[in-house]
Amino acid sequence: MPQHFGLIIVGDEILSGKRADKHLSKAIELLGARGLQVSYADYVGDDPERITATLVRAFAAARDRGDVVFSFGGIGATPDDHTRQCAARALGAELALHPEAKALIGERMQDVARELGVPYEPERHDNIHRLNMGVFPVGASIIPNPYNKIPGFFCSACAPETAAGVAPKAASEPVGRVYFVPGFPVMAWPMLEWVLDTHYGHLHQHQAYAEKSVIVIGSMEAMLTPLMIELEARHPGVKVFSLPSVDHPQYGRHIELGVKGAPTEVNSAYPALLAGLHRFNVQLGPELVR
Repeated sequence: MPQHFGLIIVGDEILSGKRADKHLSKAIELLGARGLQVSYADYVGDDPERITATLVRAFAAARDRGDVVFSFGGIGATPDDHTRQCAARALGAELALHPEAKALIGERMQDVARELGVPYEPERHDNIHRLNMGVFPVGASIIPNPYNKIPGFFCSACAPETAAGVAPKAASEPVGRVYFVPGFPVMAWPMLEWVLDTHYGHLHQHQAYAEKSVIVIGSMEAMLTPLMIELEARHPGVKVFSLPSVDHPQYGRHIELGVKGAPTEVNSAYPALLAGLHRFNVQLGPELVR
């Protein structure tokens, strides 16, 4: 089965328009550079109930399908940061200060004191509060942060107990994980790359991806839908996509119609797509390869 990668992007500032989300496009870029792709993305504001419900779904997808999910934002220690607590609730786990995170946060506080030329006071109230950024669900592991040492964390999704009537996963089946990184791109993106290269390097280029499409000028999607259904039935390893446009400056009303998936499957399905289009006697524009 292909590995599915999902995203959760947390923050009222995204949904209100105060900040423009950059994580989705960057995740597409970073995964694409490794022959992988984003399968889905969820956006959620700073609402603990909604974050928890979203994470419950993420852990279920990780447990049942082996999905890998990246959650961006909300892992700080201010009142509007809820992701760490919601992750624990979604897992039914307790929260605890992670010893390695504690050490790394301590190092960061010492670095800051040194830069400011002031003594490091670990018992000072604000420094004690900063340790909350290392309070993770029990059993979590850390994600190193090369920017300022304040780590993220990840949790595996355990299979349901056999006693509940569901057989546990075989040793060869992937167990998915949910990875939690900050909302700041300068921190989040190197941490995402670390995860992809450290935990999923074995998948790089193993699932090479291709798209081939053609511009169909002046046609309607409804007329071409039977051809799309036929292609997916005859070539189950590909997805057919249709991107209509009504006001393109060069082609006017047109459809970009194509197939995407593994290169061998795409190379088999694309000639069938063109042959099917010729049956409709439609006007074709340029062909596109990605």
